[in-house]
Amino acid sequence: MLRISVSVFIISAAFIACAKNPMSGRSQMKLLPESELQSMATTQYQQFLSQNKVVGGFSNRDAEMVNRVGQRITRAVEDYYASKGWSNKLKGYQWEYKLVDSKDVNAWCMPGGKIVVYTGLLPITQNEAALAVVMGHEVTHAIFGHGNERMSQGVLQLGGQLALSVALANKPQETQNLFLGAYGVGTSLGVLLPFSRTHEYEADHYGLYWAALAGYNPNEAIPLWQRMEQASKGQKPPEFLSTHPSEGNRIEKLQQYMPEALSLYKPIGN
Repeated sequence: MLRISVSVFIISAAFIACAKNPMSGRSQMKLLPESELQSMATTQYQQFLSQNKVVGGFSNRDAEMVNRVGQRITRAVEDYYASKGWSNKLKGYQWEYKLVDSKDVNAWCMPGGKIVVYTGLLPITQNEAALAVVMGHEVTHAIFGHGNERMSQGVLQLGGQLALSVALANKPQETQNLFLGAYGVGTSLGVLLPFSRTHEYEADHYGLYWAALAGYNPNEAIPLWQRMEQASKGQKPPEFLSTHPSEGNRIEKLQQYMPEALSLYKPIGN
């Protein structure tokens, strides 16, 4: 009876927690409150920055570029959401953009807009527009709640609502690892949970939106992923690619999304 009751409770909780994304139209299961995730993000973000070398100051061109691109991307997101009457979906977001000295080819965005780009990514992006494509991709993961979906799946595997209550009340190391892994912070701090292909294609699709609306040419996405493919040949794929669709499939999808993105593109200064 206990097993049946727990199963029914989990199914009921999952059903109640399902909501439709207004942009993609896809139903999503998100068990965790956004306010809790944002609180955890603030704590984990500061801890991560304290344990890693942040490249800072306006005198550093790369750090200044990351900050500039981040501001343009997030302004595009906020303006678009405001135009649709969705500003409440960004409640609590306080955007931050940091460049971290690391050879890893990676970038990520936590709930509430906490963004990190690793220096190891910049030789692959090579230019500001390609960086905008990557940052738009990562911002999409955050604002679409992809990490919440992954954490929710992990919580259900641990036993459902009871595990959720314990996880949020105590925030043990297991919860921190689940959180960090869900947002792609890396295997050094948590077990990396793969985004599904659905998540990745959504992030690619709407990441092009934000780049285009921010004034960056979305066409840069194609050579970017070609360079990603070249960088991964003959060696272990970069962490950024390790759980993602193959570059060939990704490029094919990006070409399908491109006409829509180009219709939104207004070059900076125009």
